[in-house]
Amino acid sequence: LLRTGFVAYDDEMKSTLSNAQNLNTFEFIKLHKQYGRYIGKEINSFLKDKIKPDFIASHGHTIFHKPEENITFQIGDGAFIAAETNISVVSDFRNLDTALLGQGAPLVPVGDKYLFSEYDFCINLGGFANVSYDDAGISVAFDICPVNFIVNDLVKTFGIEYDKDGNIGKKGNVNEKLLKQLNNVSYYSEKAPKSLGREYVDDYFYPIIEKFSITTEDKIRTLYKHIALQISKVVNVKKNAKILLTGGGTHNKFLVSEIEKNTNNEIIISDKETIDFKEAIIFAFLGYLRVNESDNTLKSVTGAKEDSIGGSIFLIK
Repeated sequence: LLRTGFVAYDDEMKSTLSNAQNLNTFEFIKLHKQYGRYIGKEINSFLKDKIKPDFIASHGHTIFHKPEENITFQIGDGAFIAAETNISVVSDFRNLDTALLGQGAPLVPVGDKYLFSEYDFCINLGGFANVSYDDAGISVAFDICPVNFIVNDLVKTFGIEYDKDGNIGKKGNVNEKLLKQLNNVSYYSEKAPKSLGREYVDDYFYPIIEKFSITTEDKIRTLYKHIALQISKVVNVKKNAKILLTGGGTHNKFLVSEIEKNTNNEIIISDKETIDFKEAIIFAFLGYLRVNESDNTLKSVTGAKEDSIGGSIFLIK
């Protein structure tokens, strides 16, 4: 790992991305290409002639994820990234897997298998909590539950973007009725392979939360309990396991403490770069596998007909 970097979206970009699913066809395609150009410009600014990569691996920004209809779409046209940077690009990692009747997710298990094999479980606390682990030589991975996707939305009522250290949720109380209804969402009774997207949260989670006339603090506190319980259900099938936590939610001290309370396994929080950039590291690795024509998508975790080498390549001579 040579360098890492983070670029904050301005308010206009945040608004554009959050409303992308409502655009007409022409405007959506236009945004797909403009966002690719935007990514390319930011990459140029990040590199500043200090590093000359062999290729760029770009996941893009997910707008639609409906695997039951074989659809997942990440904007950020790889051709425009390549044209802007004059560097070859691997993008559109999920499309082939959905064509093979898979979920198109999760993709990180290949990276977990080869780069983080010393851990029994790898859990990323991002918009959703997702897990990856080995079961008798077979890679298993799936989305566990929503995390920052809902919490960040709720704290916006306080004029902030995230619940720093979990301090807002910590002030609330668990509402047992809300907790029970969240735990009874049908997704949790489904067997893997499975994955979550904005659409599922809109249809199944928000209607439950919105019908409770309780404080926002209580809603967030109940969500933290819910998240901890759902994660513990997954990891407690093993004993004396090492669990690597990464993703933005790992900085939420209160949430992490709730997870620790509900498992006797060892929670490991790595260095800040691994916490914040593990998924970016893995997508660079997936790009490497694609360029070298090696499998980077596993049917055992996505439910596809076969393993595949996902990603479109835009070559710059």
